[in-house]
Amino acid sequence: MEQTLIIIPTFNEAENIEAIISAIFTTNLDINVLVVDDESPDGTGPLVLDLMTIYRQKLFLESRSEKSGLGAAYVHGFKWALRRKYDYIFEMDADFSHNPSELKPMLALLKANFDMVIGSRYVNGINVVNWPLNRILLSYFASMYVQLITAMPLKDPTAGYIGYKRTVLESIALDDIKFVGYAFQIELKYKAWIKKFKLFEHPIIFKNRALGKSKMSSNIIWEAFYGVLFLRLNKQRFK
Repeated sequence: MEQTLIIIPTFNEAENIEAIISAIFTTNLDINVLVVDDESPDGTGPLVLDLMTIYRQKLFLESRSEKSGLGAAYVHGFKWALRRKYDYIFEMDADFSHNPSELKPMLALLKANFDMVIGSRYVNGINVVNWPLNRILLSYFASMYVQLITAMPLKDPTAGYIGYKRTVLESIALDDIKFVGYAFQIELKYKAWIKKFKLFEHPIIFKNRALGKSKMSSNIIWEAFYGVLFLRLNKQRFK
């Protein structure tokens, strides 16, 4: 029987975590959820532990002892999922910027014909709600920059709402993942594309968080800038 896992990385998401988990399970899909929490001082981890008594054998928590970035949290979750033989593995934010209702069509696409399905903000124009204009422009032009440098045919290469077939993650050396922020999202897509997996952009509406604080920083932006150049210059190593 095929199994699906949703991975949610968290740091100080106590305001969102109960609602997002409830919304995921009300999709009525046969899925499990793994929260990878970086020792959130706001008590996100204990909240998840309480919820585990409600969603028995469906909700899991992995607590990491340090905050070492989004990419490291996802790699931790990917390894956890692969050890347990999940067939379909999703990345998803805790703050409702990624609508759980999109899980059903994205999972259907994975099961039908694609190896990696990307919840894309830009494949059908710009579908972003409540972001300030400067943030929209930064994200949109960053995507154009990635396309220019890598030649990867994706409108939203920094997207973070993604579904993978297990074979994609098994083919990528997870211990060699270099980046942690936006560049992490680009790196996974680029390596999958180089290996000729089938990637598909599914249009979504991205909604800015209403609760909690963004984790965006200037370091993440600069990492993405030079990270794209690194990926392109090392293309042959990823095949």
